[in-house]
Amino acid sequence: MTGPVPIPSAERNIPTAVAEKWAEVIDTDTALEGALFDTEGNLLVCDVGGSRIVRLDANRRISVLLHQAGLHAGGLAIHPDGRIFVAAAGDRKRGMLGVIESGRHEFNKVAVTADAYVPNDLVLDRHGGFYFTDFKGTAFDPTGGVYYVSPDMRTVTPIVQRLALANGIALSPDGKYLWVTEFGQNRLLRITLETPATVSSLGVAVAYRFIGPAPDSMRADVEGNLYVALNGQGRVLVFSPGGIPIGQILLPGRDAGHYLKSASLALKPGTNEVYIVASDGAGGQGGAVFRARTFVTAQALPKPQQAGKRS
Repeated sequence: MTGPVPIPSAERNIPTAVAEKWAEVIDTDTALEGALFDTEGNLLVCDVGGSRIVRLDANRRISVLLHQAGLHAGGLAIHPDGRIFVAAAGDRKRGMLGVIESGRHEFNKVAVTADAYVPNDLVLDRHGGFYFTDFKGTAFDPTGGVYYVSPDMRTVTPIVQRLALANGIALSPDGKYLWVTEFGQNRLLRITLETPATVSSLGVAVAYRFIGPAPDSMRADVEGNLYVALNGQGRVLVFSPGGIPIGQILLPGRDAGHYLKSASLALKPGTNEVYIVASDGAGGQGGAVFRARTFVTAQALPKPQQAGKRS
């Protein structure tokens, strides 16, 4: 593999797919983050620099869900009732956590204060609480971490601290394992949970160390495989539920230095499709969404309902 960001030798021979461009989102070099499908099947994307959350429908028409100056949202999570939970970095000193109610285009802060944090990404659990990453610190001054917000949104409990720019976050399908990418240390962490707010004894492990820039957002599929967007490499690395690389997805143009800022992705519910957002930076091609197949086995996908069959 050639180009400005060659694939490390240990990852060159794993199964590899190439995504296709699905939609162009912006024509500037602002970062795209927080890709997520809402309950109506629209793809939501955070335009970080523009402080917008935009929505792409099935016909790739773009509309603005939310525009709030200074928000700089980067992480989204969807509740089954349609509410959208938002992690926003703000001015990178004081961030915000909030909720967009179903059918309303307003950002409402949650009860807990996020002033002490720089929320980057978040994931909901089955109990109604959520975990978020605190994107602070450096490789030599790790002041970030991972925190749990209780279902009543009144209590924040530290899960893991002293992390260098904690970034992406995902839960295993059974809720037993919390996965975190540490942007400043190029690490994938696996956290074994005893309760939603308690880590098991010896429950924090470094599952993988990345080469090159840098692990960003991630999602877990229905089988527990992890899809980690590598921001700066124009690709997504896919891991088994145990943290072993099992595949990768490359963005077209990466060997020529385009769309390397692959920062986030969304798994479309009920399908084997993954949608990856990336910006071209100084390359001049703006920001776009790319589509590829996931590594979910056919047996794990919902069975299509037969014509004429009633439930």
